[in-house]
Amino acid sequence: MSYLEEKALEALEERKVPLEEIAELVYYLQKDYHDELSKEECLDNVKKVLQKREVQNAILTGIQIDKLAEKNHLDEPLQQIVDQDEGLYGIDEIIALSIVNVYGSIGFTNYGYIDKVKPGILQYLNDKSNGCHTFLDDIVGAIAAAASSRLAHSQHDAMRSIDD
Repeated sequence: MSYLEEKALEALEERKVPLEEIAELVYYLQKDYHDELSKEECLDNVKKVLQKREVQNAILTGIQIDKLAEKNHLDEPLQQIVDQDEGLYGIDEIIALSIVNVYGSIGFTNYGYIDKVKPGILQYLNDKSNGCHTFLDDIVGAIAAAASSRLAHSQHDAMRSIDD
């Protein structure tokens, strides 16, 4: 495990985001498309996504901005924008999309859907009483969407091998 990956995993743990909760989101997104999908398979795909440097950078950057906002260390008007997770502030989504982009276009639709419905841990992260997670909720949703895309691609490739 690289130093950057280790730090990204520590940052998620510090913000109370267990990988199993992200795997639950993957399961939520993919359960209707895979008859024998296991939570362990979902977790394996989350771990693979987390090995990507782009993902690690996004995690560390987003969490750092959230932490600075919690301490009121951002200049105005950015402090208020991040604190309130203003709807027209799209930088948090742009960072998340850098994660989704790693695994192709199916990730964009998965991300859009999960960002809208906010199941599982996303609901917790979106609740302002639990701290500032303006960036983290989108990053977690993007990791789940990317892992779902990775899973969908691997399932498709496995089915193609059977057909060949």
